[in-house]
Amino acid sequence: MAIYQGPLFDADNHYYEAHDAFIRHVPRRMRSRCVEWVKVEGGRRYQVVGGKIDRSGNPTFNPISRPGVLREYFNGNPRGMTSVELIRSSLEPMPPEYMDRDARIARMDEQGLEGAWLFPTLGVLYEEPLKKDVEALCTTFSAFNQWLDEDWGLTYKDRIFTSPYVTLADVDWACAQLEWAFERDARIVVMRPSAVFTRNGPRNPGHTDFDPFWARANEAGITVVTHIGATRHDSNGYDTKNIDLLSLGSRPSVTNFHRSRNINDFLASLVFDRLFERFPNLRVASVENGAEFLGDLLRSFDRTKERLRGYFKDDPADSFREHVWINPFWEDDIAEVIEHMGADRVILGSDWPHMEGLEHPRDILEEIQGIASADQQKILYGNVSALNERRPL
Repeated sequence: MAIYQGPLFDADNHYYEAHDAFIRHVPRRMRSRCVEWVKVEGGRRYQVVGGKIDRSGNPTFNPISRPGVLREYFNGNPRGMTSVELIRSSLEPMPPEYMDRDARIARMDEQGLEGAWLFPTLGVLYEEPLKKDVEALCTTFSAFNQWLDEDWGLTYKDRIFTSPYVTLADVDWACAQLEWAFERDARIVVMRPSAVFTRNGPRNPGHTDFDPFWARANEAGITVVTHIGATRHDSNGYDTKNIDLLSLGSRPSVTNFHRSRNINDFLASLVFDRLFERFPNLRVASVENGAEFLGDLLRSFDRTKERLRGYFKDDPADSFREHVWINPFWEDDIAEVIEHMGADRVILGSDWPHMEGLEHPRDILEEIQGIASADQQKILYGNVSALNERRPL
C-alpha cells in the first residue's frame, strides 16, 4: 500500500512554558496561593504550587529530553533499558522552537506539518494541586491563558492553534474565559479528564450546574479537548509511591491503568448525564489519553441502555460516536480504534516534542500501514481540520 503523501495536521503537539508563564499576570497578593519559584538544596529550582513544592519534574526545562526518546520503551523495550537511562542519555539544551512560535513554524515547515494543536506541558498538571482553592485555581489559569495569548497566540498564522485551559470549578469563570477565547479566535479549549471539584463539592463534568458553559460552547461550535493531566484517581489503597504521571517507575504499578480510567470515567459521565442530548452541537476530542478503554466502554453503553430502558433518548453508543473524537496513542492498535469509532472520529498526533511521543511527527506513518488511503487522509488531516473550524449554530 502506498505511503501517505498528503498534508498533516498534528492533533497533539506541545510547547514548554516560559519561566514566568504562571506568574507574569498573577497579582502579587495571590502568588503564594498560586505558583511561585523556589531554590532548594543543591541549587535546583522547582515550582511551589498551592503552597507545596512540586518535585515531580523539571520545570526549568533546561536541559530537556529529546523528542521520542521513550518510544522504544513503549514499543517493547528491546534493549531492556530503564526509562531513567533513556532520558538521561538524551538530554540537550532547550531548542528555540519549543518556546518560540516563529521558530516552531520554521520547524513545522521542515516536518511537513500544515497545522498543529499545541497543548501545555506543566499547565495540564496544576489543577489537581490547586483544586481545593478555587479562587487560586481560576486566578492561576486566567494568568496562564493571558501569557499563552501573548507568547504564542491562540491562532497564529493559521498554523499554530493553542488551547486556553478551562476548569469548570467556577462555571461563571469558565464562561468568561470562553468568551475571552472567542474574542481571540480560539479554535479549541482544553480541560483535564476528571470530576470537577467545586466550592460545593465534586460534580460530574456533565452536571447541569455546568450547563451555562456547555450551552455557550454548543452555540459557538468550538471543540472542547480533554487532554491527559494530573488527577487524584483513587488507587484503592495500592502502593503508588514514586510513580509519576506517565507511570514510569522502576516497577509495575496499578497507576499504569489510571490514564485509561480517567478518560473512561470522564467520557462515560458525559454520556450518562445525557450532555449530548441537551447540547447536540458539542464536539469533544480526547487527546493523549489513549484508546485501550474503548471497547469495554462501548459495550458498557449497550448494557446500560438495556438495563435502563427509556432513560436515553438517543442510543448512547451512537451518541458517543457522533460527538467524541479519539486520539489513540501511537502504540495502540489504530485499526481497531477505527473499527470501534469509524474513520471519521479518529485523530492522530505525535506528542512532539515530548519524550514519550515520536521523534518526528511523520513517524506516525509507520503505525498506520495497512489502513486504507482514504482513511489515512481523514485521521491524519481531514478530521482535525474540521474540528479546528468552529461550527456555530
